Amino acid sequence: MKARIFVTLKEGVLDPQGQAIEGALSALGFSGVGAVRQGKVFDVELEETGEPAEARLKAMCETLLANTVIEDYRIEMG
Repeated sequence: MKARIFVTLKEGVLDPQGQAIEGALSALGFSGVGAVRQGKVFDVELEETGEPAEARLKAMCETLLANTVIEDYRIEMG
């Protein structure tokens, strides 16, 4: 089974990298760009499926892939 995990900063957490990207886009002539937030994407392949796979993916996120103090994560299984 394949899964994609999206990790993003929680609302209210400062995002200096996103601000730098926003400034660079403006400097490159891309006008009208609002706030930019950066994140991470992980593609994971598992042998399990269903609920066992979902539980294992959540454990991976909570343990390593996301800093749950400042980041949210979303799992797409397919």
